[in-house]
Order: sequence, then structure tokens, then C-alpha cells
Amino acid sequence: MPERVKRLSGTQLISALGRLGFERVRQRGSHVVMKSSINPKVGCVIPVHRELASGTLRGILKQAGISIEDLLNVL
Repeated sequence: MPERVKRLSGTQLISALGRLGFERVRQRGSHVVMKSSINPKVGCVIPVHRELASGTLRGILKQAGISIEDLLNVL
């Protein structure tokens, strides 16, 4: 059964992805592009908003190749 993730802001997600081995590559406006330091072909775009919608969070995690369990372990 999938676990529920509490609402995260874009800044909280950026710091969690940093702990999972992602690096901030660039930022344009309110969107940050991050790439994996392990596999440079894997990356994701994160909007720096107050609170991310659940569908947006799922999409970012899918783009980054990270499971919800991995995210919950670093929060």
C-alpha cells in the first residue's frame, strides 16, 4: 500500500533530493533543474512554490527515478 507523503514545499524537496545525490544545475525564475551525480542523464525540474500538489510531487519523483519510500527515508 502506498504511503501518504505530507505536503512538501519546493525548497524542502530540493534539500531532500540533495541528500539523495542530486545536484542543483541551474535555476530560471521559480524552477530549479537538478541532475543526479550518479547518473547524469537523470534529472528533474522542481518548481519552488510554497506547497507542491501531490500529482506534481509524484511526477517529479517519477522523473528522478526515486520511490516514495526513498524520499520518506531522507525527510
